Amino acid sequence: MALILNRYLIAVIPPEEINEQIRRFQYDMAERFQSSKALRNIPHITLKAPFQVAEEEHSRVLKWFKQLYTDVLPFTTELDGFGNFAASARPVMYVKPVQSPALSRLQKQIIQQFASAFPTIKVSHTEKEFSPHITIAYRDLTPAFFTNAWTVYESRPFQASFPVSEFHLMQHDENQWKTIYKYSLNLSTRVGKDADTSRDIPT
Repeated sequence: MALILNRYLIAVIPPEEINEQIRRFQYDMAERFQSSKALRNIPHITLKAPFQVAEEEHSRVLKWFKQLYTDVLPFTTELDGFGNFAASARPVMYVKPVQSPALSRLQKQIIQQFASAFPTIKVSHTEKEFSPHITIAYRDLTPAFFTNAWTVYESRPFQASFPVSEFHLMQHDENQWKTIYKYSLNLSTRVGKDADTSRDIPT
């Protein structure tokens, strides 16, 4: 019998009003620079990149997530301009979150505990060297169109902020990602809560 693997992701999801603003940048990238892949993804900040675990280990993943320890309390994330990962054949452009101590500490604590709980699953270099981003173009953004797009976005002003009071454990159902649990950063509700909110986020 073939081994069935579940796919999971841990992310911060901005509020809808911020997502709408970022979505406009994604549409612009699709219309002017022929990069539309990001349009199928709700804007998010990845805390733990997608990983696979055997289906029978689902309860273990959920238990681990529920028992995560963090001393990070609710905080505000600021967005300031745009950035890119251009050192590959498939460049990426993104809205740039400010690298705050709270966001960095939260991501580091999650990655450290993940590596301890799931030692056979490799933690990538990019996860060890956290560079928060909210993608507006990737995968189908060609180097030529990236050059043109970056000329436009490099100095384009954009600033926003939003409160972060929870983060999401998500599972892919072969069509989309769904939030299966929300971890609250509020001490009074830190036990977290189950959820079935559908979210379309990249694999």
